[in-house]
Formats: sequence, C-alpha cells, structure tokens
Amino acid sequence: MKFKENTDYDLIGLGEVMLRLSPPDKEKISQSETFVKNAGGSELNVVSGAAMLGIRSAIITKLPENKMGHFIRNKIRYGNVSDDYIIYDHSPEKRLGIYYYESGAYPRKSSVIYDRADSSVCSLSLSELPSDIYDKTKIFHVSSITMALSPSLKETTLELIKRFKAAGAYISFDVNYRASLWSEEEARKVVESIFPYVDFLFVSEETSRRMLQRTGTLEEIMQGYANDYGCTLIATTRREVISPTHHNFNSKMLFKGKFYEEEPYNNIEVIDRIGSGDAYLAGVLYGLVKYGTPERAIEIGNALSAVKNTVPGDMSASSIEEIESVIKSHKATGHQDEMVR
Repeated sequence: MKFKENTDYDLIGLGEVMLRLSPPDKEKISQSETFVKNAGGSELNVVSGAAMLGIRSAIITKLPENKMGHFIRNKIRYGNVSDDYIIYDHSPEKRLGIYYYESGAYPRKSSVIYDRADSSVCSLSLSELPSDIYDKTKIFHVSSITMALSPSLKETTLELIKRFKAAGAYISFDVNYRASLWSEEEARKVVESIFPYVDFLFVSEETSRRMLQRTGTLEEIMQGYANDYGCTLIATTRREVISPTHHNFNSKMLFKGKFYEEEPYNNIEVIDRIGSGDAYLAGVLYGLVKYGTPERAIEIGNALSAVKNTVPGDMSASSIEEIESVIKSHKATGHQDEMVR
C-alpha cells in the first residue's frame, strides 16, 4: 500500500475516553464494595494497541480539567499514545464518562452499565483543534460510537472525516453499533452516509445483517461494501463464545478483491474480553502501515485480539515481539514448550 510519507503520526483516532470501574475477582457490581479503576474507549484501544506494537499514534478527545481528567491523560500516555490533541474542558458542566464492567462466569453473563450522558467529549468542536492536524497522519480512525454521543459531535466527526480524507489520509471506520445509544434506523442512515469516505471498513456479520440490513452470504455482504462504496479493505471478526471464559476467534478480510482467512484461535482462556475487537483493528492497521500486505495484517490482528482476551483492562499491552511469538506458535505443529524463557 502507498501511505503519505513524512507524517508526524501513522494513526490518529477520535473518540471518548471513559473511566472504567470493575469489581475485583468476578464479583457482581451489586455486591462489590471496591472497584478497579482504569481507562477505556474503543478508539483509544485501537490507537494504543497499534502504538504498543510500534507505530506512532495520537488520540483526539476532550477531558474535564480536573484530577479524573489527569488520570485518563496519564493512562493515555501509558498506552504509548500522544496527548498532543487532548482538549481540556474548563466549563462548569465538565464531566468524564463512566462505565461499570462486571465480568461473568457461566451461566452468568458479563454486563456493562454506562454513565456517559453529556460528557465533555460531546462538546468537542473543530475550532478547538489546530488547523494543520489534517496533514499529520497516514490513517484517521473513528467508530460509529463517537457519532452517536451527541448531534454536534456527529457533525464534528463527519467534517473531520472529510478533511482528513481531503488531506490524503486513509479513513478507518469501525461500525461498532450500540443499541443503547441509538436506534437501528438512525444508525443506518448516519453510518451509510460515512461509507463513501471509508477505505478500511470493520463491521461484524451480525451488524451487517441486522442494523445495515444486508443479505446473502458473508462473502457476498463484504463484496457488496466494496462494490457499493469502493472500500479497499473490509474485515469481519468472528467470535464463537463457548462460555464467558472460553472463546474461539477468527476473522475474514477482503482486500482489493481477494479474501483472506487463517486458522482460528480456539479455546482462548478469557480474562477480560473488553477491547479484544479493538485489538484486532489495532493489529490490522499496524500490519498495513508496517508491511502493506493483507496477509501480515490479518495474522497480526488475529493474534493481538486473541492475546488481549487474556489481559485485564481495555487496552492491549503486547509488543510486536510477543505477537510474533504467538503467531509462530499458532502456526506450529507438534510439541511446544510450556513457557517462554
């Protein structure tokens, strides 16, 4: 692939970063008296996962100017992500979105409670960003979650997509539909208006069939996005949930008219599944930037997603050396050592 050269960043994402509160040791939210504090957000998970692998990443977001905002800023920095485009909210209404995550164990399912209405990021405007930001990156990434948070943020996001596209950046878009944020009808109208600008499209088969009302085989659906909108890459993750703590994972990718797939990661021991889909995107985008081939993109994406399931918190924490070792083991046959040492 041919990316813009000599950019400050390889990847810039736009999105809300929330405070995540989780009971320890698989306790229920209703019984727990303590919570583990962390940072979480789909776009941050993507840019951080890619940065941990070795490309230069930044996040556009808006945080309250207070101690909780500073906590999130420090977590962003810990994720190897630049804070150059963090905007701070000094208004009396400033607030940080929160979500509570309860990890399940069969037959109790995992669950999430959101408290994010009117968070600071909802008021983000173009005037708060430097005018030269659009020339700073090879890829601009966003998800539909960001567009569902407020009407003004939806318009800001759409204009950012147009400006980054006009400046020569590839547009990466995750159709990360959340029924708690908007209806299928509203989401479909907005998401389909974005598709003509999208180069790298990430969408699940379920979302394609239900919210986007696509029909046919999975390959026909994916080819349809390429035919209708000219997307260079369409990727669909495929997770089989055996129980809350055991998953199988694979993906299928369409890149410039050809399909790619590899052997699934079976019987993954799940510690924390939140962010594992974002880790897949991070691995794919890293693979495209560093190697430019779909073969490397899909194997790094699959491996990073599989490993993320075994790591607490939202953000991936894997180096490319670790992921290369996982890929090697995944492809190996016969006896393998139990421990890396």
